[in-house]
Amino acid sequence: MRPTSLAIMTISASLLAQPALAISRYNTTQLTCDQVRQRVINEGAAILRYPSTRVKNMTLYDRYVTRTALCDPHEYAERAYVPTKDTARCPVLNCQDYDPESRRFNFGKPIVRF
Repeated sequence: MRPTSLAIMTISASLLAQPALAISRYNTTQLTCDQVRQRVINEGAAILRYPSTRVKNMTLYDRYVTRTALCDPHEYAERAYVPTKDTARCPVLNCQDYDPESRRFNFGKPIVRF
């Protein structure tokens, strides 16, 4: 094998072995609802952090998406709400487990618009 071919194969293998780009994380209480929604829309998915309303000094977080296609195959995008600087209930979507048995007469995963 020629050194050039070996170098190309080595570089290609190292690029394929790299982990996926990191997902962005945002503290929702420092942003307005429109800013939170726009960042999720721009990136497709983001980790949103916010303080718990039930447990003092506890931070909650989850992955929020723009559509079901960004969830795992056994999940779908469901409406959720996070607190922001300007509102206590900013509408976003996060992935929830999908159980086809519980949806006996509806076919397929529910479609919820961002």
